[in-house]
Amino acid sequence: MEKVKVGITVGDINGIGLEVTLKALHHEGIFDICTPVIYGSTKVVSYHKNILPEFRVPFHGVASAERLSANKINVVNCWSESVNITLGRATEDGGKYAWRSLDCAVEDLKKGLIDVLVTAPINKQAMEMAGFQWPGHTEYLTEKLGAGQSLMFMISDDVRVGLVTNHVPLRKVPEKIHKDRVIEKVRIMEESLRIDFGIERPLIAVLGLNPHAGEEGRIGTEERDVIRPAVVELKKNNFMVMGPFPADGFFGSAQHQRYDGIMAMYHDQGLIPFKLLTFGEGCNFTAGLPYVRTSPDHGTGYDLTGKGEANEGSMLKAIFTAIDIYRNRQRHKELEASKATPIISTLPDEPEPGTEGYEEEPLTEE
Repeated sequence: MEKVKVGITVGDINGIGLEVTLKALHHEGIFDICTPVIYGSTKVVSYHKNILPEFRVPFHGVASAERLSANKINVVNCWSESVNITLGRATEDGGKYAWRSLDCAVEDLKKGLIDVLVTAPINKQAMEMAGFQWPGHTEYLTEKLGAGQSLMFMISDDVRVGLVTNHVPLRKVPEKIHKDRVIEKVRIMEESLRIDFGIERPLIAVLGLNPHAGEEGRIGTEERDVIRPAVVELKKNNFMVMGPFPADGFFGSAQHQRYDGIMAMYHDQGLIPFKLLTFGEGCNFTAGLPYVRTSPDHGTGYDLTGKGEANEGSMLKAIFTAIDIYRNRQRHKELEASKATPIISTLPDEPEPGTEGYEEEPLTEE
């Protein structure tokens, strides 16, 4: 099986992104399934590598992803200048070079030089210092990769949670919840579960926005006026979807185990239970993009930077998930192509009645 070329951004150079990346790439067998490509600079990678005395995997500095080396960590040099690394702090350089790494990786993804993209964590304050105008990776990639809509989709082996709204202040969430948006997000989730995860008929749960799912309008009207009508319309269009469910009881009673995907209305409603159930074993996936992008489910970890104590589990999960989704998409394309190919018979044509070579079968009496 051909190795998948995995592009990995450095994230915030003052955080734990490179530490968890290098630790993940130190795992046995990683080079059997992928060719890793870090977008940054050999100087910055070397700085973080020196924090990890047990790290022995060689890396290969290149000017372009067209010159990758097998069985090594490839580092595409996106800049040549020296960089000020201030561990554990949000700085303009931290945002500037995280952005440059991201830009460089996205261009190579669009050119087909890498197959999938895994993004290390960024700090929003540092990104703003550098002039980054998007709320986060998801919104940036949705715009740059030409997708009209996408879905922030948290993935683990046991639970998958999508969000109707992403990085939105809580006071603004209700105005973002409308019927068409809920329908579109569920549509993206359903398609992703089928194609990216190979689930033929996914069952999806939709959570309510308000406590007790609004109690028929007594504690909020969004469930009655927006979410339930969206669920009804989705059912009419043959989606296997249920809800809206009160979020607390849904997770508290382990109902999440019955569903292939769960649609939460806002960030913390979905991510708090997801991380409680899976922390260190889950990752973030941007569904709905024409390309595969994943990331670990944690932030820059400034309090851990430079100590060598950061856990690489979520980064490893992000890498494995990206590879699995890429291969599932390839299989889906092959299957669709085979369905579209006409079946050509190899049997000789039978002569028509009345033409040379036609023999009528004799009648038999019973």
